[in-house]
Formats: sequence, structure tokens, C-alpha cells
Amino acid sequence: MTTITVGEVTETPPRPERTAPRETRLRALDGLRLVAALMVAAYHYGGRGGDVTTAWGSSPKDQFPTLHQYFSYGCLGVQVFFVISGFVICMSGWGRPLKSFFASRASRLLPAYWAAVVLVTAVFALPMVAYKTVSPSDALVNLTMLQQPLGVDRVLGVCWTLWAEVRFYALFALCVVLPGASRRRVILFCAGWTLAAAITQAAHQPLLDVVLMPEYAPFFIGGVGLYLVHRDRRDVYAWGIVGVSFLIGQHYAVRGLWNAGDPNAFAHRTSAGIVLVVAFGFLAVAAIALGWLNWANWRWLTVAGALTYPFYLVHEHLGWVVIHALHIGLGLPSAETFALTVAAMLLLAWLLNRYVEKPLTPKLRSALAKAR
Repeated sequence: MTTITVGEVTETPPRPERTAPRETRLRALDGLRLVAALMVAAYHYGGRGGDVTTAWGSSPKDQFPTLHQYFSYGCLGVQVFFVISGFVICMSGWGRPLKSFFASRASRLLPAYWAAVVLVTAVFALPMVAYKTVSPSDALVNLTMLQQPLGVDRVLGVCWTLWAEVRFYALFALCVVLPGASRRRVILFCAGWTLAAAITQAAHQPLLDVVLMPEYAPFFIGGVGLYLVHRDRRDVYAWGIVGVSFLIGQHYAVRGLWNAGDPNAFAHRTSAGIVLVVAFGFLAVAAIALGWLNWANWRWLTVAGALTYPFYLVHEHLGWVVIHALHIGLGLPSAETFALTVAAMLLLAWLLNRYVEKPLTPKLRSALAKAR
């Protein structure tokens, strides 16, 4: 979760070669992260079939005869997360040494992730819960965040996005943070990754697919380009990176999600609808980069941003348990069950942020930053 992604959204010191924006908290970016997380939650609760059908007692199509079609677009919240992540990681890595960058990323991701793995494993092990937990060995492997490449059963359904995030962090760290971030280096990184990802798509080499992630690269790269726009809105190269990334990104989104020819599809998304949601992600981050949403500076947005990552981690699997308890156990209507489940997951996210992230994140960051 951010992993949906995740990270601080505080402006870094200005670079010498251009005039950078004044240091400020980009609270609108916090709010956008929560919007993306709620999109994904809507998809998991009412926009797809699968395990959530057991929680509702029937297909979400029956629970939300009209809304299920709109909820099915919520999966694109992941792509919005990736654009945000590209922006935030470039911002947080600018002017930071490699050790500090690693300490920041690890301390931001791991405490809530570890707590979520333990919590979901424990809840699914309860005899009254309909869902099966993974084996103890697989649960331990999940703590490394490397379960997907190792072929181990996943505790958290959303952790595949964290595996994409980790690979992006590694590429950015090696190509930009390690030699030292600069406008030229970031532009070369974006151009090189875009070309390499296109070649990977043509080469059909599994190893290159794993490393260069052609399906997700345009969204991370687009976010990086938008941070360059944030630093200098007149940067033609930055706008070029953003434009090319959007064009390629919408292609992959449509190719992966447009299912009009599948008669068994849960919902039939339109290609235009997919493109519009992808465009929303790019345009929303662009509006923040250009300062158009600086008026959205409410303090509660910072709280919303802090809840996004733990909410993203726990909402799917534990949401099934809450939905079943409220809808089947207590007989609450679908709409009330949906709203209360989201509220319960936000409350749980607040507890994880208050009692896990706040005490452990600075300690882990400090320990990693001081380690030789």
C-alpha cells in the first residue's frame, strides 16, 4: 500500500539549476491518495466477483444492480496510485543520499505492512471466518514482501502492487538517487525506462518483464515527469514525458481491462471509460503539480493521507469479514453494509497509524539511517 504508495508529501530543498517551488505540504496529494484507495475499495466490495461473493451471500451484481458497473472501474485506482508514487518518490529522493532514501522507504512501508499481515492471518485463522488462512511457513515469507516472486500464497490480496512499488524504488534508487538526482538525470531515467519497457514488450523476455514492468512503467514515469513539472511548469521535456506516459499508459489499461468480448465478465467496461479514469489520475496530479489545488490545504487531508496506506492494506480481506457479519449476520441492507464496512476499515487504519506507524516508523528510520 500507497501502496498503493506511499510516502511523505513535503517539498524538498530547491535544486540549484532552476527555481523550485516554495517548501510546502501538498495536502491535495494526500486527499487524492485517499480517493484512489476508496476507488480500489469500491472495486473490491462491489465491482468484481470472486471471494467477496461469499461475504455478500450472492454476487455484488445482485447487491448493486446499477453501481456494480461503475465500481468495476475502481481497480484503476491502482494506476492513479502509481502516478502519485512516481511524483512522491522523485520528490522524496531529490537531494537525499541512498541510505537515507532506503531508510525512508523501508520505514514507511514495513511497520503497517507487518501488522496487516499478522492481523489478516490471525483473523482468517478464526474458526468462524469462512476464508482460509495461508500456511505458517507462507505467512512468514509474506513478512519479507517477496512472496509474489517466490510463488508463495499471499496473505494480502493487494500486495502485488507493493511488489511493483518496490521494483520502482530499486530502479529509481540505482539510476537517480545513487548518482545524485538532477533534472538531466531524471529526464534520462524516464526516457531510458520508457524505451527499455517498449523493447521489453516486443522481446517477450520474462526477466525483462519482471525488472522493467512495461505495463506499469508509464504510470510511475508519468508521475516522475509531473514532479519535474512541479519544479518548473515551463519544462518542455517534463511535459513530453507526461504526455508520452499517458498515451502508453492508457493503452495498457485498455488492453488489460477492456472486456467487451467476454460474455462471462462481471461488468463490461468501455474503452472510453477506462481512458477517462486514467486521464483523471494524470490530470489530478498535474493540477497539484501546477499549484491549482493549493487552496485545498485543510489539515484533515493530512490525516486522510496518513490513513491511506494502512486502509489499503487491510480493507480487502478484513472487509469481507465485516461485510459478512453486517449483511448476513445482522441483515443490514447492502448500502448500509458498504458504508459501514468502509468506515470500519478507516477506523482500523487510524488505529494502525496511531499505534503501529507513529511509534515504529521513526524508530525504524533512525535505526536504518544510523546502520553502517
